Amino acid sequence: MTDVRKLRKAEIKDLDGIWTIIQQAIQKRKEEGSSQWQDGYPNPSVIANDISNGYGYICLDQEDRILAYVALIFAIEPAYEEIEGNWISDQPYACIHRLAVNQEPYTKGIATWIMHAVEPICVESGYHSIRVDTNFDNVGMLRVFDKLGYQYCGEVFFRGAARKAYEKILSA
Repeated sequence: MTDVRKLRKAEIKDLDGIWTIIQQAIQKRKEEGSSQWQDGYPNPSVIANDISNGYGYICLDQEDRILAYVALIFAIEPAYEEIEGNWISDQPYACIHRLAVNQEPYTKGIATWIMHAVEPICVESGYHSIRVDTNFDNVGMLRVFDKLGYQYCGEVFFRGAARKAYEKILSA
């Protein structure tokens, strides 16, 4: 069976649909008892900034419905400059933030699909390392990182809280 999902750069016209998905993720994290994303971040201006900087990507189904959103950033992440632990490489890296999956309808495996789909974009852009972080209690994302071969590197502090940091080296 052919995969009918596609990943494309987000456009400002996608903002409302993306924001709906982000709000679902905020609510899901709240229901799971997490403090992640419960303080007004991310918000529509953060997502609009992602889009205007070319960082925002959306996953679409065959009917062009937005299944998920992710920010893929090819710039130094200030929070990653200091780590309690060690990154596995010193090479330039891509950074993934704000991955959120549509809960209506929820499609199992979308976060894994997106994390896989951004890898060739990184390599084509000359980046052979991806760094990510998440809350200690974000079991879903921790499972995705493990499944896709991300290596735990230590803790970074993002917006005042410790987060688990991971890196994956991509082959050419």
